[in-house]
Amino acid sequence: MKKLTDGEWAVLRALWSAPRLSLGEVTALVQAETGWQRNTVFTYLTRMEKKGLVAIERGSAQPYRAAVTREDCAAAERAELLRVYNGAAGELVAAFLRQSSISAEERDRLRQLLDEMEV
Repeated sequence: MKKLTDGEWAVLRALWSAPRLSLGEVTALVQAETGWQRNTVFTYLTRMEKKGLVAIERGSAQPYRAAVTREDCAAAERAELLRVYNGAAGELVAAFLRQSSISAEERDRLRQLLDEMEV
């Protein structure tokens, strides 16, 4: 899967919010974030169908659904980020932590995850 654009992420987030959506529903969900009108959303949906990101059931009242999962898209993004750090997940996490702070709750959750990994 190729890297998704910001617009594709916006459309997919909308589609992940329900099993199927109409064009009007997708437009309403992405409009606040993107400012797009109906025609732009329709163009995105049809282009994303050609990329295998969106499934369209023509003739249905709610023809649009995501053809990819959030998990698959997130995994592709993580793989791309890991390339920058030569596959070193620890270096990637360290880079994020150096650049931004995390709450005590997030820190505790991260410690718990690391402890769970040490089997």
